[in-house]
Amino acid sequence: MVQIAVMGYGTVGSGVVEVLNTNQASINRRAGDEINIKYVLDLREFPGDPVESKLIHDFETIVNDPEIRIVVEVMGGVEPAYTFTKRCLEAGKSVCTSNKELVARHGAELLEIARERELNYLFEASVGGGIPIIRPLNSSLTADEIIEITGILNGTTNYILSQMTHEGIDFETALKEAQEKGYAERSPEADVEGYDACRKIAILTSLASGCQADYEDIYTEGITKITAEDIKYARKMGRAIKLLATSKKENGRFFAMVAPFLINEMHPLYSVNDVFNAIFAKGNVLGDVMFYGSGAGKLPTASAVVADVVDAAKHLHRNIMTFWSSRKLELTDLSDAKRRFFVRVKGNKKTDAIKMAEIFGPIEVVTAELAGEFGFITGEYTEAEYKERAARTDAVIHMIRVEG
Repeated sequence: MVQIAVMGYGTVGSGVVEVLNTNQASINRRAGDEINIKYVLDLREFPGDPVESKLIHDFETIVNDPEIRIVVEVMGGVEPAYTFTKRCLEAGKSVCTSNKELVARHGAELLEIARERELNYLFEASVGGGIPIIRPLNSSLTADEIIEITGILNGTTNYILSQMTHEGIDFETALKEAQEKGYAERSPEADVEGYDACRKIAILTSLASGCQADYEDIYTEGITKITAEDIKYARKMGRAIKLLATSKKENGRFFAMVAPFLINEMHPLYSVNDVFNAIFAKGNVLGDVMFYGSGAGKLPTASAVVADVVDAAKHLHRNIMTFWSSRKLELTDLSDAKRRFFVRVKGNKKTDAIKMAEIFGPIEVVTAELAGEFGFITGEYTEAEYKERAARTDAVIHMIRVEG
């Protein structure tokens, strides 16, 4: 029997317990042993809950119990999750987590501790929720050099943008609807400002590069400035606005960012709507692959955590996880990235398009029947060049980057 402990009995923690109980027979068969939850750690009481008999409030009970072989950390945040995780690994216990903030900040160190002790620190659920992406990067795609990872990594923002596109509503209305349905938190800043997606692409970049990609170094822009007018232009162009987290390797250097992009119907992420997530990866040998599914939610995320528990149970004395060095990855400056830009400007198409072309070079004019403004797509140049050109006029209303 493999004894485990679950730290945190919130949404994901309760989901882990539910998944283990619901699919107990098949999980045990795949693990090759019986997996039993001995402890559930939480500060709260849960009277009447079946977990009540396993509930503890003192972390020391877990770390000092030699029977506990695997610990599930679903507490969220950096502390005390970091301290607890590190102590568990040092005490000879493997750890499985969904904590993207902790993995992004301390993943290199915790992976190294696990490797030194022939344990495992597994975090499939930290990036794609229920979508498997860490395991393929760690095993299935090891023969490839990953040159690009681009994804819709946040279900909340994807839902909001989908509702704005298909229902014709503004950002605030779509956000309120997402909150009412439980897709968005009461304080949604981490989602709508892009911070959640930023931490996830930092983890993927670290895995792909083998070095520590600090999320503080990744340019991050959310969706709070996307308006109903932007959506009208997008529909006119046959494009969709998506919040993309992207990491690319060009000329031996990595570039990463999170921002809204206009993508066309040929893009593999164009049809990913509602709360679904998708991750597109490009290898130098394999070519293109895509992973699609529920990127968040209680049971999808818990399913990914339990899959890690099974992996850890099957490899109690063997490290299976690729680790990345704590050496800092120097990311390419955003200003050097080349692309096209969609720009909305004040003015009249007939009289002002020529002025814009004089500033921005050859442009493709777009109208959406909005009074006092028009839009256009520029040619390809760097972010720095765009800023320099945009500074020459006070007519710019909004800019969205164009992909493809």
